[in-house]
Amino acid sequence: MNRIAEAFKGKKALIAFLMGGDPDICTTEKLIIAMAEAGVDIFEIGIPFSDPAADGPVIQAASVRALEKGCTADDLLNMVQRVREKISTPIVFLTYANSIFAYGKERFMERCRDCGVDGVVVPDIPHEERGELSDACEKFGITQIALVAPTSEERVEKIARNAEGFIYCVSTLGVTGIRDEIRTNITATISKVRNVSQIPCAVGFGISTPEQARDMASVSDGAIIGSAIVKIIGEYGAESVEPVRQYISRVRSEMDVIQK
Repeated sequence: MNRIAEAFKGKKALIAFLMGGDPDICTTEKLIIAMAEAGVDIFEIGIPFSDPAADGPVIQAASVRALEKGCTADDLLNMVQRVREKISTPIVFLTYANSIFAYGKERFMERCRDCGVDGVVVPDIPHEERGELSDACEKFGITQIALVAPTSEERVEKIARNAEGFIYCVSTLGVTGIRDEIRTNITATISKVRNVSQIPCAVGFGISTPEQARDMASVSDGAIIGSAIVKIIGEYGAESVEPVRQYISRVRSEMDVIQK
């Protein structure tokens, strides 16, 4: 069964990012289970990295906290393996190329498969260089998620033709972070994708309120929320499970207003 494809069937997908190991591995595990119960359809788990170029200050701080706790890729792979005994929600890793190549790309993808990881998002590998990972991803059945940005323009259709799983539509220029308003014409970007593919499109970067998630999902197939969740975790630490659960429940309720 393709868990990622199933996540988009019959509803708008709520995709949630959290930094693995922040504030600690045990809390990350509890958060994933609680958030799945509250209505998350796909998880993006960040592997902490010293130079997360695509991330704003909230997620950068979370990465530092996780690294200071000694969190490693192996810790997160083992955690996913434990979580897989309790939930079937798709899980993708968001990581950077250096982390994968330092681990060994075939060894990394093999471990992802064996532990129950469904896909990877690697923001610093452009479409033109996706072949650096696609062979290993294909060998071990790991979905390589493509991103399109407001600057992709004529490249959008080219990216969409080869995309798998879903397309991560970046809503705004710059790095991840909470924004009061999203002004990018997401509808135009998705229209370009639809010219060549029916692959699901989910919008991320800047979504923080339940209402923003609803509005972005209304013009796409799903909403991706990261910094708003990570901010709650940063505030509450090991006591963040219930506040995050409540936040996800509010987002889910808003998104469920929209009929697919």
